[in-house]
Amino acid sequence: MNQPVTFNRALVEKYDRPGPRYTSYPTAPQFHSAFALDDYQTAVRLSNTGAAKALSLYIHIPFCQSLCYYCACNKIITQKTHRAVEYLEYLKREIAMQGALFAPSRTLTQLHLGGGTPTYLTHEQLVELMAALHEAFNLDDSDNHEFSIEVDPRTVNTGQIHQLRALGFNRLSFGVQDFDAAVQAAVNRVQSEAQVRELVAAAREAAFKSVSVDLIYGLPLQTRASFGVTLNKVIDLLPDRIAAYSYAHLPERVRAQRLIRREDMPPPERKMELLELTIERLTEAGYVYIGMDHFALPNDELSLAREQGTLQRNFQGYSTHADCDLIGLGVSSIGKVGDTYSQSVKELSQYYARLDEGLLPVHRGYQLNADDRLRRDVINALMCHGRVEFAMIEALHGIDFCAYFADALKQLRSHVDDGLVLLTDDHLTLLPQGHLMMRSVAMAFDAYLSMESAERFSRTV
Repeated sequence: MNQPVTFNRALVEKYDRPGPRYTSYPTAPQFHSAFALDDYQTAVRLSNTGAAKALSLYIHIPFCQSLCYYCACNKIITQKTHRAVEYLEYLKREIAMQGALFAPSRTLTQLHLGGGTPTYLTHEQLVELMAALHEAFNLDDSDNHEFSIEVDPRTVNTGQIHQLRALGFNRLSFGVQDFDAAVQAAVNRVQSEAQVRELVAAAREAAFKSVSVDLIYGLPLQTRASFGVTLNKVIDLLPDRIAAYSYAHLPERVRAQRLIRREDMPPPERKMELLELTIERLTEAGYVYIGMDHFALPNDELSLAREQGTLQRNFQGYSTHADCDLIGLGVSSIGKVGDTYSQSVKELSQYYARLDEGLLPVHRGYQLNADDRLRRDVINALMCHGRVEFAMIEALHGIDFCAYFADALKQLRSHVDDGLVLLTDDHLTLLPQGHLMMRSVAMAFDAYLSMESAERFSRTV
């Protein structure tokens, strides 16, 4: 269902409050250490007994050569490249251990390298990594797979883009954030437009199936005029996908953000202007609003999946592939197997220690119950399709939707009154000006969320 997104500033301001991004339900704050390695191994065994469900891998590469002041990711800033050599050796051990758990008949169709900076690894190290994956898993070697990697344009050249394609990667995401020189200096991430243009051209030449550009609005020194120039330059590059993220300035929680000068931060109303401008420019340029922060060209797989009702959502964001078991590899990574979530230890020393003991580094997770599965299906329907068909949910879970979710539907009365949501006896649908507030709508169905717990999340718009 491809309804256009509509920006209504008064309503955006009214509903712009902290809340989860719902890459999972329940969300990560519900994970707990009582879920241990034996629970994860049990989940894998159960998953192996059914039909041979496809596999997805996320690999976390934590290293960066320099610090971007805005970044809240789990990262290690170091110029000592030998640390990546050590990390890769441990990562290969974990790959072998994980691969031994899963049935050989299961095909690995999705792979995503995130960070940190995945291109911190040299080409030779990436070759080693892919060889380890081929040895441990049944990789889909056709070009129908979805193998993606996040690229810092400052760390690669055009030749390396072609090398990534030869290794099997067919999707790239370039971290641009902003082309304005003053903004780049303010966040310590300086890269030229020419660099990015050369790399995007190389990706086209290498026949990557999808090229994505990441932007951030709300950064220090950004103005409507300056960000408008950045948007024009990005549109001229014509990437298949654009992710425009809202910057969450939380210096009390993120040490790196304390390096940003307070006086350089834009006022809250500026951020709204930048969001409005982004939606206006990208939709005028022909991009389809997929959901959350994501836009795609009409012929891109994400747009087609959204139109056809086959869009999926997981820890990597939106995907076109059917629901897979997701294996998290590397420090702090998160996985999903069957009806469980699991997360690895966050400290590198702990990661190495667990593997030295011959143990997978799983340290916490969550086992979904029947209510969790029901609410997850409702929230996924909202986030992926902008619509919940009550009969479909009732058939899957054996409930009366309106009776079961009476409290949630009561919470949504203001959304209905404000024209964000259409609520009938048999479905709930996001209206054009409600798409930006989909997280706010989803929050009504979250059994774990309270006003206090919501404050730990970023703002919803």
